[in-house]
Amino acid sequence: MKLLISLCFIFLSSAFASADILFQGFNWQSWTKEGGFYNFLKSSVPELASAGITHVWLPPPSQSRDPEGYYPGRLYDLNASKYGSQAELKSLVEAFHQNGIKCIADIVVNHRSTEREDAQGVFFEGGTPDGRLDGGTSLICNNDPNFTYGTGSPDSGRDFPFGPDVDLLNTTTQQQLSDWMNWLKTDIGFDGWRFDFVIGYATSITKFFMEQTKPDFAVAEKWDDFTLGQENAHRNALRDWVGTAGGAITAFDFTTKFIFNQAIKGELGRLKDSNGNPAGMIGVLPQNAVTFIDNHDTWSQRLAPFSDDPDKVAQGYVYILTHPGIPSIFYDHFLEWGLKDTIKNLTAIRKKHGINPTSKVKILAAESDLYMAEIDEKIIMKIGPKGDLGNLLPSTYQLAYPGKDFAVWEKI
Repeated sequence: MKLLISLCFIFLSSAFASADILFQGFNWQSWTKEGGFYNFLKSSVPELASAGITHVWLPPPSQSRDPEGYYPGRLYDLNASKYGSQAELKSLVEAFHQNGIKCIADIVVNHRSTEREDAQGVFFEGGTPDGRLDGGTSLICNNDPNFTYGTGSPDSGRDFPFGPDVDLLNTTTQQQLSDWMNWLKTDIGFDGWRFDFVIGYATSITKFFMEQTKPDFAVAEKWDDFTLGQENAHRNALRDWVGTAGGAITAFDFTTKFIFNQAIKGELGRLKDSNGNPAGMIGVLPQNAVTFIDNHDTWSQRLAPFSDDPDKVAQGYVYILTHPGIPSIFYDHFLEWGLKDTIKNLTAIRKKHGINPTSKVKILAAESDLYMAEIDEKIIMKIGPKGDLGNLLPSTYQLAYPGKDFAVWEKI
């Protein structure tokens, strides 16, 4: 088993050892765009391509009880989405493909909204004329504390309080969901997945979906509670989850995200662990770590205390776009916050110097007001207000890109 997991990690290392950059192509209010969000985003495709984006994460595509798409019901019904029609989605995906960008679908399978609930019972509708993904109470976990009419298997993960937890141990449901995902690939053109709320079901189920659908790229939202001082346990849980899921998947590096939230408030020393490595998941399994500053969830819930300060957000991008892992850029920051040029300059530096998920980091300083690191012996970056660098900067480096409380140098 250890050999198999190691081989999976070797595969991932080669598959993602390039300048891959993910872009979250929506936010919590995107569904409100006049004329349809898919049509709106299509106009930004060329600019995203010029910024070096390789993969775009799109919102949940199916009919849903909520307009954002996270309480889906008729999974095959893409015409009832608040983001636009199935034809508009296919046109958007095609536009991204024509510009060399692969498309990632947001996959929500832990819970579903019912088609109807009445005296005859509870019914789910899959969105096709036949019985695919249709069903009743047998599709719901039998120990869901909020929806007590379920007659399926016990829940294999954490409870989701706002919708019925789907019995994902049911082999028919597993296969039908895999068939739906493969339909998203073949009929719509999606290349991969972002798995929502994977703590809601057994890791083996994610592994099954990966094996059945073979995505070009996949990333999981394993969002565990975070406590300062417990960084190692937090990132090791991410690392171990990836291994148990088979190794052919990445995970959002929530450890780095929450460490950075604190570090940017005058505690930049937190970015270095006791072994001299980056303190997040990128310090233990960088090739499977997707780093990010914010996403639709963390921003809408104000879990990023520095996010009202664009200068500090810019420092966050200096960090993730010069470091190993697969960086993810948030829609708001690129299209709405005036940080577009900063991000484009940083992605250009990343591409020019071949910084990739397994790049090597040598941390030169990790103090309260200064974090400075050399990456692959090709670039040096620093964030923090401290300006006196002493002898930390070798004479063989020249300034490539300066900004407020940050700088990037490249080897001459």
